[in-house]
Amino acid sequence: MRKFALAAAMAATLISTQAFAEYPEKTINYIIPFNAGGESDVSARFQQPYLEELAGQSFVIQYMAGAGGAQAWSQLNGMEGDGYTIMGINLPHTILQPMEKEVGYETKDLTYIHFFHYTPNALFVPKDSEFQNLGQLVEYAKSNPGLVTLSGSGSNSANHLGQVQFDKLAGITTTYVPFSGTGPAVTAILGSQTTGGFNYVTSGVNNGDGMRMLAVASEQRVKAFPDVPTFKELGYDIVGGAFRGVAVPSSTPEPIRQKISDLVSAVNANSEFQKKMEDAGFVLTDISYDFINDFVAEKTKEYRAIAETLGIANR
Repeated sequence: MRKFALAAAMAATLISTQAFAEYPEKTINYIIPFNAGGESDVSARFQQPYLEELAGQSFVIQYMAGAGGAQAWSQLNGMEGDGYTIMGINLPHTILQPMEKEVGYETKDLTYIHFFHYTPNALFVPKDSEFQNLGQLVEYAKSNPGLVTLSGSGSNSANHLGQVQFDKLAGITTTYVPFSGTGPAVTAILGSQTTGGFNYVTSGVNNGDGMRMLAVASEQRVKAFPDVPTFKELGYDIVGGAFRGVAVPSSTPEPIRQKISDLVSAVNANSEFQKKMEDAGFVLTDISYDFINDFVAEKTKEYRAIAETLGIANR
């Protein structure tokens, strides 16, 4: 009986291994937890043809916007874990959101697969704004507490964290206006619905004619915008932005998780893809499945310390 059971188990393992070896065999749904037009969407669109070429299958990009990404992330583990559903995932969003309030998921509940790029925050105003530089905006905000409105992608997100840090270090009070994604947050700036916005430096590539970038939250000036000073240069120790990657439902088998990470890594190594990303203002990273849990744990500790200092961590 034991021999029969062992043989059956070995046969099942062989069948399972063969099934994983043939993955993928059909279309993969790539869910973006934000609106179309933002960094998560743009970078996924850049990936799409290269993923399809490597996998030999179609990748269909879909959108599930809401609550700064939380609507989608809270539903991820209820989706089929067969490898045919992957979802865009962001840091610090998925760390900060559960710290601040109940959002339907915890950071540890999510199955991170690969982070493939990073985008620094930047502060923008409309092109015709009266504020020509950051100093002018700060002086106005000091004289008019709360009147400066700054759009951003989601609450308890990289953009939101940047705005909170800016207020604290500059000794001002601005009003953060969260939108469901970068697309509508940028539209608010372009239409002068807000005074400005904490968005990502990449927004300046496609919308440079309609916006003025006052400062970028990076260690050094960004190559695509050499004339834009860093916050550090201007006296504010603000360095931050968003990491973006892919996640899967927690029921997804380990071999498939690894295969998805390998696909993403292979796309990152493509020189044509690299040029597209860098020209658009993205900073490529390659944090693969083997290292991702340690990376998330390290970032969780880092962001919790910042959030507690700024008073936005309630849980």
